Amino acid sequence: MTNGPVPPDFLYWILTIVVVAVILLPQMVKILREYERAVVFRLGKFLSVKGPGFVLLIPFIDKIERVDMRVLTINVERQEVITRDNVTVNVDAIIFFRVVDAEKAIIQVEQYIEATTWLSQTTLRSIVGQVELDELLAEREKINKKIQDIIDRQTDPWGIKVVSVEVRDVVLPENMKRAMARQAETERDRRAKVINARGEFQAAEQLVEAAEMMRDHPIAVQLRYLQ
Repeated sequence: MTNGPVPPDFLYWILTIVVVAVILLPQMVKILREYERAVVFRLGKFLSVKGPGFVLLIPFIDKIERVDMRVLTINVERQEVITRDNVTVNVDAIIFFRVVDAEKAIIQVEQYIEATTWLSQTTLRSIVGQVELDELLAEREKINKKIQDIIDRQTDPWGIKVVSVEVRDVVLPENMKRAMARQAETERDRRAKVINARGEFQAAEQLVEAAEMMRDHPIAVQLRYLQ
């Protein structure tokens, strides 16, 4: 018994199914890495957060937004700020943060990375403007923590956790650098004079002690010279 020729209609439907499957498969199956989550929307309404691994979707009905759950960095560009004691400085910083709630990061704010960047810039400018130059230079860790707390509190409704903040460079005007260099040189000279004065005072004390001993014990001194 021999098989007859395959009907053209059958081949057409097989080819159609294959083509449709090839087109729809990328829409139906998504693969998420270990550090990724997918916020799934069905007909525009939030459905769930899925991942990592395989995620099955209904083509053209389900849409996803990928969220990176790793620690991310924001470079806050250098900006000119006036400190509380009216010194103009240029400062920049780096912000370390991560998404802890993917649903909030997508739904509660538009472009959460950009929003966090703008918030970081304004917070840095505000905090630096509230402190004096000496505090900015000497208490960097305290200022970092203050900026971190403010940004973390304001981004919490967005599902974002600020891990740390580092104010990197504080660039002073040239005239301020020269003034600080002169002040440092003056301080070094003052300390050198204090050290020299202490040395001279100690030498004088030793001379006084020697004179008193010679006066009180002349015989002992003469015997010392005779040895």
